[in-house]
Amino acid sequence: MLPNKTPDLECWHRIVITRDLQDLIEILSEKVEFRSPFLWEPYSGQETVSKILWTVSEVFQDFTYHREILDVNRWALEFSAMVREQPVKGIDLIEFDENGKISNFEVFVRPLAGLRALGQEMARRLGGRE
Repeated sequence: MLPNKTPDLECWHRIVITRDLQDLIEILSEKVEFRSPFLWEPYSGQETVSKILWTVSEVFQDFTYHREILDVNRWALEFSAMVREQPVKGIDLIEFDENGKISNFEVFVRPLAGLRALGQEMARRLGGRE
């Protein structure tokens, strides 16, 4: 079991609400991996992952966390949001390394119509693989 150096949940909620990019970067490991609901291969690195998370925070409207399952170094956070007029429901799986930094961030999203809208909007804004 890892020492409890992870940011507390209140810190995470503050970052999500304020969309503070600098605070987000500070809690990401330099080698963080992000697993998208669209691709099998993860995105890697602090700069890339912070850009993805920042962009999705702009895409999601009415974002709300509902349930939280917390362990010392792993969180499962259920959320809902709107993408354009499409409702989405999802789960963020967040894992922390031995330094209390986010090392893995995996997202699951449903339904398919909402996932498609999210993918289209992320691709439009990032111009990348999504």
